[in-house]
Amino acid sequence: MSLTAYARSGVNSPGSGDVSVQWCRNPNKPGLGWSATRFKSDAPSPWRGGRRFVLRSDAPALLIALIPMRTMLKTILVVALLAFMESIAAQAATLNVFAAASLTECLKEIAAPYEKQSGDKIVFNFGASSFLARQIEEGAPADIFFSADEVRMDRLEQKGLIVKETRRSRLSNSLVVVVASDSPLQIKSAEDLTEAKVKRVALADPQAVPAGIYAKEYFEKCKLWSAIEPKTVPTDNVRAALAAVESGNVEAGVVYKTDAAISKKVRVAYDISAPEGPNISYPMAVVTESEKREAAQKFLKCLESDEAERVFKKFGFIVRK
Repeated sequence: MSLTAYARSGVNSPGSGDVSVQWCRNPNKPGLGWSATRFKSDAPSPWRGGRRFVLRSDAPALLIALIPMRTMLKTILVVALLAFMESIAAQAATLNVFAAASLTECLKEIAAPYEKQSGDKIVFNFGASSFLARQIEEGAPADIFFSADEVRMDRLEQKGLIVKETRRSRLSNSLVVVVASDSPLQIKSAEDLTEAKVKRVALADPQAVPAGIYAKEYFEKCKLWSAIEPKTVPTDNVRAALAAVESGNVEAGVVYKTDAAISKKVRVAYDISAPEGPNISYPMAVVTESEKREAAQKFLKCLESDEAERVFKKFGFIVRK
């Protein structure tokens, strides 16, 4: 792309006083610059009379403007500034972040100001960590993976699909038993889920999804899984389990404490304390195949910041130092 400004010193035919000022961007030498050269006396005139100059571009869509000569330098600076902004925009990265469904609200809140500050665009793909890990294994274009368990991250690391040096366990969580907000059901212990008053219990797929695996691990520890398993309604992810309780399709559900906190349609009937429950860990890392590693590492640094910590805590997560 090039932009050329023609300036004239007199009103007669073109002469030695006619000047061309040009700004251009060389793709082989990034940067901005402008130069001035004088027309020969026999050069064809690009204007019609008056002390004015024409700002034009090789791009046919650019509006041709006639500007008083005394503002020529100011105009050139404006053109250069616009070109610089265009150059910055072209350099901005679009990052694909694959993250556990339970991180939806907090990551969106963290990303909004980061996008304004950095110029980068953050595109999220939220879902079950197991499903997201499988997508990465199959070559999906991910730059960052933020999982709800270490097992999925371990598997990707073993296959060389994440940058090991960038991996870090950032968060923890806890499980709760929830019922619909208008339900009279009282759950005072995990054992209450085995009673006849509870016919269906929603939880994320205990064979594949971290939230469900954690729930199964907890019930096995309490020696209750054999009694609860026949009642379970497995879902694609933890948010689907929450939705099943909200809709009244099940009497109770087991979800993360952070998920229960964002819904006004459920209430916590029983809180499984962190020491009592499973060891829940959320690791994050840059994906090996990312073509924007530098930008990805900058966003990871943002996720480790004090401001991000404040947001995580606001949504009920346990922040690991």
